[in-house]
Amino acid sequence: MIGAECEFYLFKTDENGEPTTKPFDNGGYLDVSPLDKGENVRREICLCLEEMGIRPETSHHEQGPGQNEIDFKFSDAVNSADNLITFKQVVRSIAARNGLFASFAPKPLPGKSGSGLHINISLMKNGQNIFRLGEKEDSKIPESFVAGVLQKITEITAFLNPIPNSYERLGYFEAPKYVSWSYGNRSQLVRIPAAQKDRRRMELRSPDPATNPYLAFALVIGAGMYGIENNLELPESINVDLYSADESITGKLPRLPENLEEALRLAEKSDLVRSILNERVIERFVELKTKELKEYDRAEDKYGHFIENYFRVI
Repeated sequence: MIGAECEFYLFKTDENGEPTTKPFDNGGYLDVSPLDKGENVRREICLCLEEMGIRPETSHHEQGPGQNEIDFKFSDAVNSADNLITFKQVVRSIAARNGLFASFAPKPLPGKSGSGLHINISLMKNGQNIFRLGEKEDSKIPESFVAGVLQKITEITAFLNPIPNSYERLGYFEAPKYVSWSYGNRSQLVRIPAAQKDRRRMELRSPDPATNPYLAFALVIGAGMYGIENNLELPESINVDLYSADESITGKLPRLPENLEEALRLAEKSDLVRSILNERVIERFVELKTKELKEYDRAEDKYGHFIENYFRVI
């Protein structure tokens, strides 16, 4: 089962209704009115989603000015991907109805919090959630699943973080940089939240909303299944804040790709990616992303290039 936590920004529009990069408010994490001006917009979004059969679970202001998050109930992979596509359209439409512009770009504002798409996964057997770690007999399958995701994450990152702007988010404001896991620590790539029974899960924190959820979910599940099929052992958890940790700790950890070019090279060579996605899909994806990278590299004003090519469409 998969559940998504999708972050987005609300921006003001100009007198012609065109998007600006001026945030709708200056609120912070879990702020309430009057600092959180997006509360009524989120409520309207949630009510609309409920009418469409998509059940929101939580809604709150995030770290960045004008940044919001709405989480919805987990489902199977295809339904969750469908729900995410619908969710983004609903957010955009209701934002526009309120004279605002919603952006799902990974890093719309330099120096501010980026927007993530955290992917939560539970493992089901005979209708029961079997996701638990640290229990000798019952935890082998979920531990191997997490180990597979950790081992293969660099090979699938190009699909989880598919634009140059994606890599400006990683490593800052609770977005991961290293390949590691922990219980409850938000600086890690994989976090195991404190939860009971049917809510036990792993949370993958690197993906962002620019991803295609159908490809992303397929690849993450495929990486986990690789771990199960090969009986991979889960490495030890890293129970420190990696944003302030000493080099003696971070220097030993694998890192996520630092840019899209590196991520594409790893994806092209990946047997795992080829075992999950059609060869033509991979070829076209790499071709299109390579073209985007060349245009990005030629741009003198990188942020201006982002605004022109990505800000309004993601």
